[in-house]
Amino acid sequence: MKNKIFKMLVLALFIMGSLNLTSCSKGNDLSSNPESSDLLAQIQERGSIIIAMEGTWAPWTYHDENDQLVGYDVEVAQLIADKLSVEAEFVEGEWDGLLAGLDAGRYDIMVNGVEITDDRAEKYDFSKPYAYNRTAVITLINNNEIQAMSDLEGKQTANTISSTYADLAEAYGAEVTGVDDLNQTFELLLSGRIDATLNAEVTYYDYMKAHPDAQIKIAVLTKEASKTAIPMRKGDASASLLQAVNTALTDLEENGELTRLSEKYFGTDISKE
Repeated sequence: MKNKIFKMLVLALFIMGSLNLTSCSKGNDLSSNPESSDLLAQIQERGSIIIAMEGTWAPWTYHDENDQLVGYDVEVAQLIADKLSVEAEFVEGEWDGLLAGLDAGRYDIMVNGVEITDDRAEKYDFSKPYAYNRTAVITLINNNEIQAMSDLEGKQTANTISSTYADLAEAYGAEVTGVDDLNQTFELLLSGRIDATLNAEVTYYDYMKAHPDAQIKIAVLTKEASKTAIPMRKGDASASLLQAVNTALTDLEENGELTRLSEKYFGTDISKE
């Protein structure tokens, strides 16, 4: 009887060992599969691409009167998803958390008027530019103290922290107050609690279209346009996704969709330098 029980235990241990070896073998096969670390392959298998944006920065990404998420970036991102044959899954958040979420892998790409800078280019892979922007220094209409970028020295400005506009203001000696979104920025400016804010030229025109009586103006406008593109995590895992996004943007440029969307949301074509 004891021999029979012993043989059964040995057989059970053998079967369990075989199952473990099979499981390990499959795990090794998965990790050695190059597609397992390919972001585009993951997106296509999932059937959706997760896109980060603020949802509070008109006309790039905002909510309309029906609380629908709309804007230039929303439609560009949707068309890119269509080109990839997947669903666009939008996730909204404050600017400071969007890039952190991209770092952590919570989002696949960020489509939110992100300008290419040297520091960002070291950390992220960027698509080809799909929009070009000049930077405006916006002040109250009766403020004549700021007529050049150098006049920002010692002035109070406001922008979302880590934005290129905040960095630029600080580079010229301004003291930057951090805000969550564009609405807070204009509230601070109109109440006189800051001297100026830096933002995209087209954002100023869009704000004035919605608030024609706002007593603000463009005091300074940069000559060179910055390049807006789509960041994603740097590395080989993003290589195929970067290529696919660039192909999609090229198609949208050639078929006139970027021009159409630019004119729809900005009243001018910002898709060309």
